[in-house]
Parts: sequence; C-alpha cells; structure tokens
Amino acid sequence: MLPQTLEELNAIRDECKAMVTRRAGLSAGAVVIPIPGIDIGADVSLLMEMIPAINEKFGLSPQQIEQLPLQLKKITVVAITSVGSEMVGKMVTKHVLLQILKKVGVRVTSKAFVRFIPILGQTVAATVSFGAMKMVGNAHVEDCYKVVKDTLLAVQQLPDGLTDA
Repeated sequence: MLPQTLEELNAIRDECKAMVTRRAGLSAGAVVIPIPGIDIGADVSLLMEMIPAINEKFGLSPQQIEQLPLQLKKITVVAITSVGSEMVGKMVTKHVLLQILKKVGVRVTSKAFVRFIPILGQTVAATVSFGAMKMVGNAHVEDCYKVVKDTLLAVQQLPDGLTDA
C-alpha cells in the first residue's frame, strides 16, 4: 500500500536512507576480503536485496502496484515513467543492476585497482565502495519518494471516489 500522508512518506524515506547506509557499510567491508571479484559480487547481492526492499517500503513493488485500484495504478505508473527509473516498481535483475553499476563505473573500476595497494588502497577502495553503494541506493530512495509524492499530489487533485474504481 502506498503511504497516505507526507509525514508517513518522509518517515519511510528516512528509514530507507538508514538501510542504504547500513548496506553501503557492508559493501565497504567486502573490499577488505582479498579475493578478486568478491566486492562486485557483494555489491550486486546487496543491491538485489536492497532495491526490492526499498520498493516495498514505499508500496512500489510490482505486486503492490498490481493490487492498486485501477485509477491509482494508472497515476502511479505515469509517475514512475516520469521519473525514468529502471528499478522503481519493476522486478530487479542482475542485468539491470550491472547496468546501474556501470553508470557508476569509474568508481567501481578504480575500487578494483586500488584495493591491491597495501592498507591505503583498501581504505580508498572501501571508501569508494561505500560512496558508490550509497549513491545508487539514495538515488533509488529519492526516485521512489518522488513517485509516491507525485502520486499523492495527483490523487488530491481528483474528485472523491475516483481512486476506488
């Protein structure tokens, strides 16, 4: 179910941003493990869990959208389209996540190279990993927030009863 008030929506955004920070910390921790590729695998795994969890918190999982009344579903889909996100309200696949990580590419690539420099390299790589994960996660939170806020505003403009159909 979509949040009903701006206060509820803001609380969900704060909760999701805290989740993103926790997951970004886990991503940074994966860099410390000296096995090539494990950090990218950890990032994809973390995102595979985090993105659907954020969608669900905002009421924007594919299943939740499908259960909305028809008029509200139409408004929500238009809001999702206007944001242009590849992850809001959709099933998230590894392919989509790899595309998202490619958009953050320079950070991810530099992380892979600097992590093999003793001590300082791992610190830099962990910082880059934390920042990249936080950037992707927070951008998704803001996309979801905008979709729900735009939907709430659109529903307020409708005559009573039109979202029940």
